[in-house]
Amino acid sequence: MGSTPNGAFPRRNPASRTVFSSILAHGPSSRGDVARRTGLSAASVTKSVRPLLAAGFLQEGDAAGGSVGRPVRELRVRPEAAWFAGVKVTGDEVVGTLTNLSGVALASGRLPLRSPRVRTVVSRISAAVRKLRDHAGGELAAACVAVSGEVERDTGLVRFSPFLDWHDVPLAELVEASLGISTVVENDVRALTLAESTTGAGVGASVLVVVTIGTGIGCGIVVDGRVLSGAHGVVGELGHIPLGDPATPCYCGGHGCVEAVAADPAIVRRVSQATGVPLSTIAEAAELARSGGPAAKVFADAGATLGRALATVANLVGPDRIIVSGEGLAVYDLFAEHVRTAFVDQAYGSAVQCTMVLQPHSFEDWALGAAAVARDAFLRGRTRDAVGASRLSR
Repeated sequence: MGSTPNGAFPRRNPASRTVFSSILAHGPSSRGDVARRTGLSAASVTKSVRPLLAAGFLQEGDAAGGSVGRPVRELRVRPEAAWFAGVKVTGDEVVGTLTNLSGVALASGRLPLRSPRVRTVVSRISAAVRKLRDHAGGELAAACVAVSGEVERDTGLVRFSPFLDWHDVPLAELVEASLGISTVVENDVRALTLAESTTGAGVGASVLVVVTIGTGIGCGIVVDGRVLSGAHGVVGELGHIPLGDPATPCYCGGHGCVEAVAADPAIVRRVSQATGVPLSTIAEAAELARSGGPAAKVFADAGATLGRALATVANLVGPDRIIVSGEGLAVYDLFAEHVRTAFVDQAYGSAVQCTMVLQPHSFEDWALGAAAVARDAFLRGRTRDAVGASRLSR
C-alpha cells in the first residue's frame, strides 16, 4: 500500500513528539505555524523536524511564498509511514480496523466468536489482525485490543471483563506471543473516547465525557487532551454509581447501580417482570413500552436514573460536552425526556449548560478507537517489543 519509513520514530525526543503531534492534529503546517502553536522556538522546531523527515514520518511540500515574500515549505504527515490495527471484542464477534498514521480507516472486517474462552478469543484476534496486516502489505507498528471491563493498560492485563467472564487474563502478552506485534490492551469505552476526542464529535472540548449505553453503561473522560485511565485501571464507572433502588442487586456485588436499572438486560428483565410477558431482547421491550403501561414506566425509570448519572458526572468534572453513544440509542426516544428532566434537576449551577450530543457508532468505530490507542501508544513510546513464545493455557 505504500513505502515504509526509513528509520524509527524519535520517541525519546520530546520536542520531536510535540512537533509531530501538532502537525498530526492540525494538518499541513509551516515551521512558523508549529512554533506558534507549541511555544517552541523556531530553531527548536527546525531541529526537531530533522529526525522526523529523515525517518520518513514527515514530508515537505513545494515551496510557496510566505507573508513577507520568503518561501515557505509546509510540513505534512506521511500517512503510509506506519499502519495500526484496532480490534474490538464483543460477546459474539471480533471486529478489526486498519488505519494509517493519519488515523484514516483503510480496511475492516469481522470474525465470529463462538466462545469466550481465552484461547479462542486470542486465536480470533490474531486471525483478524493477520488479515489486516495482509491488507497493509507490510508490518504493523502496533495493535490494540479493546475489551469491556477493568483493564490495566500499562501491563496489558484484563483484571475483570463481565461479558467475557474473564479474571486476570494477560491479554497483551498472549496476543503478542501469537502475532509478534507490539500490542496494547485498553478498556473499550476509553478507546472510543480517545477517537471521539481526536477526530470525532469531541474535537475541541477541553473536558469531554463519553457515555455508552446498551449492554452495559460505560464512561470515558478526557481532561486537557488526556483520557483518564485511573491508578488501577478503573475510572469513569458510571454504571456502578448507586443511583437506583438500593434493593436492586447488580452483578458487581453492589446494589442500586445505574447499570442494574438502565442497561439493556436490566430493562428487558424489569419489563418482563412488570408485564408478565417473557422477553429476550430490548427491541421486544421497546415495542411493549411504545403502547404505554408498565413497560413504559420501566423505561421512564431507566431514563431518570441515567439522567441523574449524567448530572453526577457533569457535577464532578464540569465537561464542555457529553457524548452519548452505544447500541442503547436505538430505543433512546423512550427515555430521552426523562433523561433530560433528571439531568436538569440534578446538575449543579452552570454544569447544566454542557452540550449533550447523541452519536451513534458501529463496532467498526469502536475498533477505530482501538487503532487510535495503538497509534497514541506508538507515538508516546509506550509500546514494547513483542514478547517471545507464551503458552495459551486457558
